[in-house]
Amino acid sequence: MGHSTVYPTGATVYNPAKAWSGYTVFQAGDEGVVLIDMSGKEVHLWQGLIGFPAKILPGGYVLGSTGRRDPKFGIQDNVDLVQVDWDGNVVWKYNSYEHIADPGYEPLWYARQHHDYQREGNPVGYYAPGLEPSANSGKTLILAHKNLHNHQISDKQLLDDTIIEVDWEGKIVWEWAASDHFDELGFDEAARNVLFRDPNTRSFGDLGGGVGDWLHINSASYVGPNKFYDQGDERFHPDNIIWDAREANIIAITDKRTGAIVWRLGPDYSLPEVKHIDWIIGQHHAHIIPKGLPGEGNLLVFDNGGWGGYGLPNPSSPFGQKNALRDHSRVLEINPVTLEIEWQYTSAEAGFSVPTDSYKFYSPYISSAQRLPNGNTLITEGSNGRLFEVTAEHELVWEYISPYTDRRNTNMVYRSYRVPYTWVPQLAKPQENAIELIDVSTFRVPGAAPKGSDSVVSVATTLPFMEGAACVATADEGGGRRTS
Repeated sequence: MGHSTVYPTGATVYNPAKAWSGYTVFQAGDEGVVLIDMSGKEVHLWQGLIGFPAKILPGGYVLGSTGRRDPKFGIQDNVDLVQVDWDGNVVWKYNSYEHIADPGYEPLWYARQHHDYQREGNPVGYYAPGLEPSANSGKTLILAHKNLHNHQISDKQLLDDTIIEVDWEGKIVWEWAASDHFDELGFDEAARNVLFRDPNTRSFGDLGGGVGDWLHINSASYVGPNKFYDQGDERFHPDNIIWDAREANIIAITDKRTGAIVWRLGPDYSLPEVKHIDWIIGQHHAHIIPKGLPGEGNLLVFDNGGWGGYGLPNPSSPFGQKNALRDHSRVLEINPVTLEIEWQYTSAEAGFSVPTDSYKFYSPYISSAQRLPNGNTLITEGSNGRLFEVTAEHELVWEYISPYTDRRNTNMVYRSYRVPYTWVPQLAKPQENAIELIDVSTFRVPGAAPKGSDSVVSVATTLPFMEGAACVATADEGGGRRTS
């Protein structure tokens, strides 16, 4: 199915009685960080701010970045991580991880932050009762980059992922580097051979042979208070760090005290204990659902599909790189102790025919999922710029298509967050008006021909019966559309 030339943007569905209403924040293309209400109305824009991702703190503060390193010299390196107030004034800033002198630029201090960070007080960066992030003090957990060599992994230069914790004054009080724990990641001999030859090398600019973006960690958060730790399982200590690596298909927990990896899912999903989960590929935003929310303690992850992993070659991966492939996405809630799937959202729950239409719920990169206080889940289907909320029974109760595009003419959204109205005291609570699902079988743009015509011929009785054949008609989940 080709991409539509004309499609709606803005809010297309809203059921106030079943949705968990609040404001939603995300990166609005190249315009900045935007805050919308449930009707899709833009209620505030922090122009020029980079949200990778954008997060709101109580009081109408927003976290993001003021700039990014020239892509000729770095991959997704943000210059800084800043906290701005409602008017865009910087009230906190971190930019002192590495001093870099790129050719043609003045030497500059960089945070090299990418993909994620957390402010003390809340483990995951989204609303949970009783777990409010601090707006004027506390430590900040930051996912960052460091270029290095580790010949145990490869003879190529690596773009390593590091996780640091800085205090309010910007002093690093804890640091962890993924490359120091290569032996704990579960790579078999085939995967190690592939990694050594080509650790996902990305060549650009003046870096010569490029750098190996070998793990590409895209989320890092605290485990947070949870029932498993309360029951004595030290792997889930609230201070421990859970992270995921999209290029390696790994989700893991790092013990903050020792640095050791104490829990891991992947990279091999053929093992008997995880075979029922099937392959998690290219995943994003793996985190533990915070205490106080339905499903607390369970792992929630947007399992992208697409491509990822290292191992034996196959027809889709002649050299064994990105050797796992799938053309649809899933949102999974997994009990991290029993490894049972407690809840999921797939193309089947979306109402599509499986497997022929599985690709209709598919974002091969970026994306996220947030558990809401009423048990609903806010899902960012990022590559399509589609944000939507579903109930525990998979009913669509809110949908929004981003109208904001970037310089590549895509409306992609890396990640979005829903926060309560009370976190933004600068605004009065908006009126909540329902947006009804449109019947797409009869909806037409002005001037289009109505459904049906003056000449209709029934051919049902003239078609031969084909043994084993089936005709299945399905409605596009969330098919209601509204022009804007």
